[in-house]
Amino acid sequence: MSQAMSGFGRGEQRLVEHAATFAVALAAWAVMIDGGGFLPAWASLPGLVVAHVAATVPARARWAVVLLGGGLTVATGAAFADRDVGGAVIIAVTVVAVLVLADLAQLWFWDMVVKQDRARQTAEALAVAEERLRFAADLHDIQGHHLQAIALKAELAERLVGRDDERARRHAAEAAELARTALRETRDVVQGYRRASLGTEITNAVGVLRAAGIEAVVAGDAADVPPPLQPLFGALVREGTTNVLRHSRARRCDVAIDVVGGQVSVRLRNDGVRSDDAAEAGSGGSDGFGGSGLAGLRERFAAVGGRVDAGRAAAGSFELVGRAAVPLVGAGR
Repeated sequence: MSQAMSGFGRGEQRLVEHAATFAVALAAWAVMIDGGGFLPAWASLPGLVVAHVAATVPARARWAVVLLGGGLTVATGAAFADRDVGGAVIIAVTVVAVLVLADLAQLWFWDMVVKQDRARQTAEALAVAEERLRFAADLHDIQGHHLQAIALKAELAERLVGRDDERARRHAAEAAELARTALRETRDVVQGYRRASLGTEITNAVGVLRAAGIEAVVAGDAADVPPPLQPLFGALVREGTTNVLRHSRARRCDVAIDVVGGQVSVRLRNDGVRSDDAAEAGSGGSDGFGGSGLAGLRERFAAVGGRVDAGRAAAGSFELVGRAAVPLVGAGR
């Protein structure tokens, strides 16, 4: 209750301050009309007060403030203009209208920018969540049946111990085989996720970035990258895209693919770098099955004689570059 009364007191105080300021502005406007001053400049005094108050009050009261303040300004101009009443009224209407519209236009533009930024953040979160859900669904489909069967076999083996040891051993062996099958199929899912071609990863990355409101531009042909290197650079693009979504306010991301003399490089560069981008991007994210962020990428590239560089580039951008030589690549991961 005391908080409500305190808030009401502050609201009343602001109302009195606005009213007093507007009264002083009206008085100055009236005096200068009577004294023959430069009327547009003096009409701007009450106009500025009306525009300011209209921009700070709730939307439902905004036009009431404009009509009341504008009406009083026009009425004051008509009342104190001895010679050119029409001119004073026109000046008052014009000045108040221009100032109010200018303030409200800025307010509207600011609201649009805030809404767009929130929508972009929501799109980024949804894009990341969508990819996580897809991967989780694949794992659930693979493991759900096997885990249920393993649980059933284990329960049967437990009941048969001491009563029918041979059947108990058979059920235990079947449970172990089901567990190995589940592990093998889970690895296949993860390896398939990691081994997606570079072209597929770039297509997915472009779709996710554009869904988040980020312009994505690709230079070069992913098909030029030799097949053994495709999964490796695909992981680079996937990790780089995740970092762009999580650690920047990017408006544009460029992906460049270069294959020259057996040397392959893939470069991701984005704008919208925040002050903590380098530190955050360096930590990366875990894929859940070995390797974490850029550290995991560096290990995988180092295993084939390649390297990964990440850091700030020119013009306030962030750059992630992976390089590897074709002759040094074996089967790949």
